Amino acid sequence: MAEMWLVDHRPRRFSDLVTDASVITTLTRLSLQANPPHLLLSGPPGAGKTAAYRLICRQVLGPSWEATTHVLQARDLARTAGAMATFEAFLRPEGSSSDDTLAGRTSLDAFDDGLMVASDDSPAPAGEERRASGEGMAAVSRIIVIEDADHLGHARQSYLRRMMEESSRSARFIFTTHTPSRIIEALRSRAVHVRFPTATRPMIEQRLEAVLRAEGHTAVRGLLGDIAHVSQGNLRQALFIAQLLAERGLLEDRAHVQTLMANTSLRDVQLMMEEALRGRVHDWKWEKQGNKNSRVLKGAMGVLDTMMGAHELDGRDVVDRVHAFLTTGRSHFPEPVLADLLNALSRCDTNLQRSAQPRIQLERFLHEVASVGANRVL
Repeated sequence: MAEMWLVDHRPRRFSDLVTDASVITTLTRLSLQANPPHLLLSGPPGAGKTAAYRLICRQVLGPSWEATTHVLQARDLARTAGAMATFEAFLRPEGSSSDDTLAGRTSLDAFDDGLMVASDDSPAPAGEERRASGEGMAAVSRIIVIEDADHLGHARQSYLRRMMEESSRSARFIFTTHTPSRIIEALRSRAVHVRFPTATRPMIEQRLEAVLRAEGHTAVRGLLGDIAHVSQGNLRQALFIAQLLAERGLLEDRAHVQTLMANTSLRDVQLMMEEALRGRVHDWKWEKQGNKNSRVLKGAMGVLDTMMGAHELDGRDVVDRVHAFLTTGRSHFPEPVLADLLNALSRCDTNLQRSAQPRIQLERFLHEVASVGANRVL
């Protein structure tokens, strides 16, 4: 496949973001402030949080922003050995006993930023460059981004709170999260919260049409609407689907969208259900990673985490694929077993609508599947 459209057509101005006008106005105003605040960006997958924080960093730090923007993916720390040490090494590069912190460091790029000239590929997202302030030095010289901060856990969030209090005079933190309620109050109270709503179907269709036109492709009428529908507000997923269909020359028939969605992750869904029916919801195994052995989650939950991570699926996506697997004749379960599984899935679907923790509800569903497997003769 060629270069990813998600990268090639990344927004370069705040006005390019596929979100509500009120969100664009807020981001523009905050990034132009003489003393910009810490930020908490929340919203569903594919709503534009990553694109937004990149624009904010570019606007606040100037053309050389990538040299002084530091990103940590908190999801990578979850359920891994030595997570706290990795976290501390990111925030304290010289060691935990050192007074030197990433947030406390200034940068040469912060001095006289007028020496750096923006290129055509890196315009000021707000339409104007933010000028330096105070004796030739910018008010903010470094930005630390914590992606998926809801996976940090209480101890690491408390560690961040102390750092924000002690050493963030010339640095700012940006947190992204799907579930802001999992961020401790001490962090939320120190950041401005910007909520990203789910992108509407017309918004996604309009962006897909612009990208296809720029790439020299045309789609049959209605196909972009189908992509927008199945992506359920996730622009990232919509762009992936559109590029995949375009690269394979499948933009001339709307049926290809449904075929693609039916086959995506189908094998993973089958494996997940089979593992759960055998009672292997959690199955930990030792695997060699680098120079050491690590415990790795396998079984049904391991497959689920792979699906939700690698394929960018949310809870609703998983439910839809399980339902398709059970009802399209691919599972071949006896009628009583199929009825039990569909009942369990319907309860999971209902619980997902009331919960901010989709993984917990899906784990509960898999335990119910294990009970079905134990009580029924398959």
